[in-house]
Order: sequence, then C-alpha cells, then structure tokens
Amino acid sequence: MKEEYKVIYQGSESEISEKKSRFIASIGPVDSEEDANIFIEKIKKNHWNATHNCFAYTIGMNHELTRCSDDGEPSGTAGKPMLDILLGEDIHNIVVVVTRYFGGTLLGTGGLIRAYQGAVKEGLTHALIVNKMLGNKLLICTNYNEIGKLQYISSQMELYILDTDYADMVHVTLLVPDNKLTAFIKKWTTVTNGKEQITNQGKVYFTIVEKEVIVFDLQEATSKTI
Repeated sequence: MKEEYKVIYQGSESEISEKKSRFIASIGPVDSEEDANIFIEKIKKNHWNATHNCFAYTIGMNHELTRCSDDGEPSGTAGKPMLDILLGEDIHNIVVVVTRYFGGTLLGTGGLIRAYQGAVKEGLTHALIVNKMLGNKLLICTNYNEIGKLQYISSQMELYILDTDYADMVHVTLLVPDNKLTAFIKKWTTVTNGKEQITNQGKVYFTIVEKEVIVFDLQEATSKTI
C-alpha cells in the first residue's frame, strides 16, 4: 500500500478560449471505470451540441486503468495529451472531459494539443486536489488518570482523536499516520508501563481538508473537525 497519493476530492468546471474555439474542462473524482463512464456520458448529454467531447481518466493506486478518447479530433491531439497531464501530475482516480465548441479557425496538430492540455491544466487549478495518506485506526482503552497523557502525546505527535467514549474506562479512537505508528506505540507503552490496551482496527486512508480529518474506510468517507 502506498503511504501517500494524490486524488481529486472536489471536481471543477473551467473554460479557456483559443482562436474563438471554446474548450470546457469538466473534472471529477471516480473510483471505477463505471463511475468514469457515467461522468463522461453526463457531460456528453449536457453538451450534446458540442463539436467534440474528448476524455481521459486514470483509476487505481498505481494507474492500473487508463483510457482516453479524441472523439473525432485528429488522432493523438486530444485524449492522449490530456491523459499525459494527469499522469504527469500523478493524480489518481480522476476523469476529465474537455468539450470543444469549434470557433471557425483550424488550430493544427500542435495547437490542438496545447489547447486540450491547457484546458486540463486550467481545470486542475480549480479542482480540490488532496493527498490521501495511509494511517491506522487504534482503539485505546485507558483510565481517567491517563487520558490527559494520551491527549498530550496526540498533540505533540500530530495524531488525530476521532472519538472519545467516557464510561467506566475511557475508549479513544485514534488515527495514527502509518509512519508514526511504531513511535507512538513505543511512547504510549513506556508512559503506561504497558498496562493500557491498544487494538489496531486496521489501516485506512485519510486526508485533511480545512482542518477536518476525512477518513476513507471501506469506500466510505467520514469526517472529524480538528
């Protein structure tokens, strides 16, 4: 599993013009080829009267699935250049459709490549791109005397307390980045003399968006303000 990789969290729509031709880039997050096809068909329906609706997408942590289409433009002038931008930026699970409304002036091969790539670049500046980071959800059962220590360690190590349940004991759900897991367990074991129980509930991916922790667990996202 990768420790970190870039994805689209929120898509965008933007437009550039080249010699009176309009190039509208629609960008969205996807998790499967089916998602990508649904997105592409939606854009095509919205722009049914456009000259071209070219697309590119890449899916998977290692870009396992990539597809692109020139949609009637000269071969190699639209879809592949668009895909090259996505791969060059190393963004995963993303689809982009660039809609062209012809303005009456031919752009030539080089002009088309620059226009389609320029539209994608412009679209990416308006999308919200985040880093998905590998972490561990830990359930820590501690007593009331130790909870302050756990809160202090979490703050010092920049860990994230997702939930706290106060009962006979305090049950804390803690999100620990994967590269800090060993250090945290060692520190917490030393502080509590190994008496406190830690249960690793599994690895997850997470990101931070405007001081909110977004946890991606079993394809569902949950959030916690920090």
